[in-house]
Amino acid sequence: MVAPSAEQKEPTPCRCLNTWISSFYMELTETATVTSKSMINIPAGIRRRYGIKEGDKVIFVETEQGPTLIRVPPLKELFGSGRAHRDKLARAIRELEVEHRKETAE
Repeated sequence: MVAPSAEQKEPTPCRCLNTWISSFYMELTETATVTSKSMINIPAGIRRRYGIKEGDKVIFVETEQGPTLIRVPPLKELFGSGRAHRDKLARAIRELEVEHRKETAE
């Protein structure tokens, strides 16, 4: 192994870590350009990975790290999602009906 000359300095651990982190994030990110009309195209790889199709809605959430894009599932995907809580919802509705009847009787 050749010792580094005075001109060549060994990279500091921090610099190596920053390079590693940068290369790691570069593998997980894709770039989009904002047009003159403030529109962006979501890269195809991102659309496929997260199931974003033409006509889907997305929301932008502001975080400390910057804006985050979140896909809003269509209503068809949400249909039946409350079935797991059906009994609790039915019980709550019955309790509200009983309470409403008591209030109207007073």
